[in-house]
Amino acid sequence: MSSEILPVILAGGSGTRLWPWSRELYPKQFLRLVGEETMLQLTLGRLRGLPAAQPVIVCNNDHRFVVAEQCRQVGAASRAIILEPAPRNTAPALALAALQATAGDAADDPVLLALPADSHIAPAEAFHAAVYAGLSAARAGAIVVFGTAPTAPTPGFGYIETGAPRGSGVSEVTAFVEKPSAELAERFLAGGRHLWNSGMFLVRASVYLDELRAQRPRIVAACQAAMAAPREDLNFIRPGDAFAESPAESIDYAVMEHTKRAMVVAADMRFADMGSWQAVAAAKRPDAHGNTTSGDVLAIATRDSHLAAGDRLIAAVGLRDAVVVETADAVLVAAKQHVQDVKRVAEQLRALGRDEHRVHTTSYRPWGRAETVKRGDGFLVKRLMVTPGESLSLQLHHHRAEHWVVVRGEGEVQRDDEVFRLRANESTFIPAGQRHRLANPGEAPLEVIEVQVGEHLSDDDIVRFADRYGRGS
Repeated sequence: MSSEILPVILAGGSGTRLWPWSRELYPKQFLRLVGEETMLQLTLGRLRGLPAAQPVIVCNNDHRFVVAEQCRQVGAASRAIILEPAPRNTAPALALAALQATAGDAADDPVLLALPADSHIAPAEAFHAAVYAGLSAARAGAIVVFGTAPTAPTPGFGYIETGAPRGSGVSEVTAFVEKPSAELAERFLAGGRHLWNSGMFLVRASVYLDELRAQRPRIVAACQAAMAAPREDLNFIRPGDAFAESPAESIDYAVMEHTKRAMVVAADMRFADMGSWQAVAAAKRPDAHGNTTSGDVLAIATRDSHLAAGDRLIAAVGLRDAVVVETADAVLVAAKQHVQDVKRVAEQLRALGRDEHRVHTTSYRPWGRAETVKRGDGFLVKRLMVTPGESLSLQLHHHRAEHWVVVRGEGEVQRDDEVFRLRANESTFIPAGQRHRLANPGEAPLEVIEVQVGEHLSDDDIVRFADRYGRGS
């Protein structure tokens, strides 16, 4: 039984609704929103105590090293990390995991526990109880969704209308209603027959594929073609490009709104889809004035507001029902009733050709991280942190030179055929056109200040010759 449940963590995401903390290359599932661990790490931790196999994680190719590193940080091994060739929503993502789980041994047909990586759920014991309550129905061929009792008439959530009970803790599903009007949400709350849709499911892999084939055969066909000969890359599984031919649809839209197999467990747990800054605020404990804060915040005559500082002090005076979120390169100021429109900021930044929707000043790499300190006309200053035992690729740049100064630790530098060590307060110069590599052979982090000088200071001026992480030029 220990391997009968196969958790599948759906860790895709575009990083638009929690801007500016969330970005395209670092969306909300990788953020610490409600504690000391990220949303992905909290999801992994929630599996402890269940009779489950190591999880399968499905994520965007651009996020693969962030996922692997966050798993490593909490000591959570995964059965597989499947990299979506293109974002296609949750129905195709779960199909990839179902196909991977049933490949080879035809008798292997686990019950998939599909979990979004960005939900706030507590306590873990109530989540476990819900899984046990739905397990028998899932074994018998039902598609079990977990619902929670609504605590407010929230139009932005999905709702499940419950029907007749079918065993201990399991009921029929009468209808799914996605994001009802405020008036309809009020009626749902008063009627007592509707639950919030958590987006978590229990279903046998074969049952899910059969239902998806019946409702959305194009999705199954594209996923089967993509998984016909997947490529293994380090610890990652890369499906083929045929995946891009799949329609982009959610599990709810593609399967649950049409299937006759749907059942629901009314889970006695707190659930929040962390899809807006208002939801993040609701997951925190307010102070005596109704404010929720994080970071360095000073609030004066301010009420019912969410203030989140990342790099600098936020001083708020006389605000009410506001959201203020600060990062090193952007500040969001919004009225609480308009936080659902934050994604429009990211859309406009993308349309303007800017970078603030896509990356932070700090970007995470398989070898560590790089923080942009200062950008000017013809120069760029970065702070690099190289993890012990890791190294950058052997590379060259045609249009820029680089100066490296070691701040902490000891680095190993390769310049063409020359290899030497640099210690704290030592530096070197890398001319344009010279092959080079920086490595950390020590047991402590290596911190380096990198100054780039040239007419073209973009990552597309990197030519890689050797890279242990499988990145091309």
